[in-house]
Amino acid sequence: MEAVPALTTAYEVIRRPLGRVLPRLSAALADLVPHRAAAELSTHCAHSPLKTHGDLGPRITDADLAPLLAAGVPGRPWQGTLTLDGARWPVLAVTSHATPRGAVLLLVRHDAAPLGDDVLAVAQALWDLVTCHFDRFAKEALPGALARSRAAAGTRARLLAELGEAHSATLTGILGVLRSRALDDAAARAAATELAVDALVELRARAERDREIAEEPADQAFDRLADSLRPLVRHSPVRLVFGGPGVSRTVPADVAHTARAVVRAVLPAVLEQERLSRVHVGWRLAGDELHAAVRDDGPGTLTERALAGARVAERLEVLRGRLDVDAVPGWGTTVTAVLPLRATPAEPAADPLTALGERELQVLEHLARGHRNRVIAQELHISESTVKFHVANILTKLGVSSRGEAAALFHAAA
Repeated sequence: MEAVPALTTAYEVIRRPLGRVLPRLSAALADLVPHRAAAELSTHCAHSPLKTHGDLGPRITDADLAPLLAAGVPGRPWQGTLTLDGARWPVLAVTSHATPRGAVLLLVRHDAAPLGDDVLAVAQALWDLVTCHFDRFAKEALPGALARSRAAAGTRARLLAELGEAHSATLTGILGVLRSRALDDAAARAAATELAVDALVELRARAERDREIAEEPADQAFDRLADSLRPLVRHSPVRLVFGGPGVSRTVPADVAHTARAVVRAVLPAVLEQERLSRVHVGWRLAGDELHAAVRDDGPGTLTERALAGARVAERLEVLRGRLDVDAVPGWGTTVTAVLPLRATPAEPAADPLTALGERELQVLEHLARGHRNRVIAQELHISESTVKFHVANILTKLGVSSRGEAAALFHAAA
């Protein structure tokens, strides 16, 4: 793949809304690595880490991808065969550590013909770029993306709970019946008991994998924050002191993301003050809340308004958190973000673009770029009258009255 087409492809992949990145990445790699399905396990997304796309003959689960993520070596894509849904399939697995806890891309191929090093290099570079893009969203904890993640969290948690209860009740009942002394077929009872026990073990193991992805130990989450802040004062007279939570209790990953993002947003405003010699950054777990505090010994004149540009309040609002600013003139300021560990945010509004068909989305992309009907017709190889028809449908489905409003909705969702 030549340099310019490769850059264009990368741009087309990462400019998509997060939910459409995997399909676009799959399409971008289709010529280089012909495949029937694609899947990813990306730990940046706390509550829906597994995503799939394509002709899923095999059912791909997080249990299939978790070992690949654990054993994968970044920069060295693995090609071989993998058992998926009881059958062996040729696959390509690409691992990236562009996110702190890694991500793996799996392509279920049509055949097992070896791929060249140049093809593997392109696949690795694209996946590193995508996962780095993911990590930016996670680190910045943008309110819209965070709200969607949090809403998915509630749905996924409910489904897991219902599935777990149903399976546990069923399997426990089977065990009770099969262990009954009233049954005399010992061999059948033993085989069925072993099968049921294995199913229970798998159910519990899956719940544990979900928990590991959806949560982070508080002390490790804080250490990651501290490592990212130290370079800020490397050449400054201000001394940065850290006070971690001192416990390994796990916290929801989206809460940890937000706490880190808030502290990173607050600290530059704190460091801009005069007569400053020491800043203390600390986390504390108090009941069902995480308190992330930045305390300084400056003039004590910092206000919440000074932090408005960093969108701190918006980030906290998504998780029903709050920001407390306690300034004492002459003694310093303490800025504390309080995040509930079990917050239940309001459901975000549905994405209006889901009402559009594939061709309508293509037309809307061109509208968002400011293209007129003639240009759109040339680019999509359709007539201008067809473009007008699609534009009319787009305005109707989105409930807007102008091309500009439609373009604004596209940019808001991108």
